[in-house]
Amino acid sequence: MTNDDELRHLCRCVELATEALEAGDEPFGSVLVAADGTVLAEDRNRVACGDRTRHPEFELARWAATNMTPDERAAATVFTSGEHCPMCAAAHGWVGLGRIVFASSSEQLSAWLAELGVPPASVRALPIREVVPDLVVEGPIPGFAEQICDLHRRFYGARGFPKPATV
Repeated sequence: MTNDDELRHLCRCVELATEALEAGDEPFGSVLVAADGTVLAEDRNRVACGDRTRHPEFELARWAATNMTPDERAAATVFTSGEHCPMCAAAHGWVGLGRIVFASSSEQLSAWLAELGVPPASVRALPIREVVPDLVVEGPIPGFAEQICDLHRRFYGARGFPKPATV
């Protein structure tokens, strides 16, 4: 169960996702937090440059591998606006990061994008636990779905996808 501090981290993830959207990127943001609650690193999606691996969760895994001990990584939490894709979940697992808390799920995102008429991605969305089975994962966290759905609606609407009355 998430507490007030953790909800603030998730709100920051949504702010980072909004920054990504405003920069022309898909709206995703993530924050890496130490066991004592200290924010260690944060990032937003940067795939608009053409490198589809520039997801914030992947960047945080790289940062953690370089800057944290294995014990520090295992005790850390990654907060993110959207559930990790398989690539990011694998990076998280390989690096040995601890818990993941996500505001919206891959299942929710897939449904929203289907309703917007966005073609399926070239990589299948899988729940994090299917990629890293023993990882502690929490999400989706109630209260974020509408805001995150709106970010995706704005991103894909700006690219000519239809805007349904309700998503």
